[in-house]
Amino acid sequence: MKSYSIEQINSVLQGTLIGNTTTLITGPEQLEMASDSQISFIGHKKYLKFWESSKACAAIINQEFELEPGENKALIKVKNADLAMAQLLEMFIPESPRFDEAIHPNATIHPTAIIGQNTRIGAGAYVGANTIIGNDVTLYPNATVLDDCKIGDHTIIWSGAVIRERCVVGHHCTIHPNASIGADGFGFRPSADGRGLVKIPHIGNVVLGNYVEVGSCTCIDRAKFSSTIIGDGTKLDNLVQIGHNSKTGRSCLMAGSSGLAGSVTLGDGVIIGGGTCVSDHITVGNGVLIGGMAGVMNDVPDGKKVLGFPAVDARDCLRQWAYLKNAVAKK
Repeated sequence: MKSYSIEQINSVLQGTLIGNTTTLITGPEQLEMASDSQISFIGHKKYLKFWESSKACAAIINQEFELEPGENKALIKVKNADLAMAQLLEMFIPESPRFDEAIHPNATIHPTAIIGQNTRIGAGAYVGANTIIGNDVTLYPNATVLDDCKIGDHTIIWSGAVIRERCVVGHHCTIHPNASIGADGFGFRPSADGRGLVKIPHIGNVVLGNYVEVGSCTCIDRAKFSSTIIGDGTKLDNLVQIGHNSKTGRSCLMAGSSGLAGSVTLGDGVIIGGGTCVSDHITVGNGVLIGGMAGVMNDVPDGKKVLGFPAVDARDCLRQWAYLKNAVAKK
């Protein structure tokens, strides 16, 4: 078990240490659940009241908060407790699942595939023809990378994930279990006789940039032609749907159960709340924030915040909700 002194933790966080504890810290935990050997976090003033009754021997708090540490307890004041929490969690990351051998004998690797140095491939994994796997890549058991794919260095592909043929995954990406990269786009048209549906072939691919993270059971569809593109640093939650020919900019965030229809374009730094739907051929500008459960049916300019269904400027939406609430209350 990993453990650190409060001084060792503060040397990483570079905060201001208030008080002291001689207890070795064995991990982080919520204030109300922490033991006397654990450290917690206070990133909002509403949680300050829980510190006195908490058993935690230390807490990381925002620097503007006034709080007394108590006996054999310590506080580390930082500019942003949430970001400091991320640094601390890095210190306590458990070891990854073990590989007793770099390439398991039960993995299936096509003879034409190229496997980089220090790459690990688990039991039941499949690597198709002419696929190039970079250096220091990890394919966990039962991951699938089909023909003519390219996987960048230091990428992790978890069990059950499928990378379909001709797709490209950048460096330092993480593909979580059961994600689907490069399945057919959803394209159908009524047949000429009106008695059925004609499937439209999708012959393009998916291109993921560097440092992209794709959540469990998320689906990114291949393009009808050319590429569906996910920009560098973009993070997709679980159960996200990306339609064919859509493109995201750099460092976008999409929360769970949100989705883009076909040919949507997101700018850089777009944040999309859970359960949000963006209609096809919509352009969303840089730095846009879309609230959860919204329905975006029109283009959104740079820097806007939108809410509601259909999505409108957040201030207008809040006024609408207030009006409806008052109207109902008067009945």
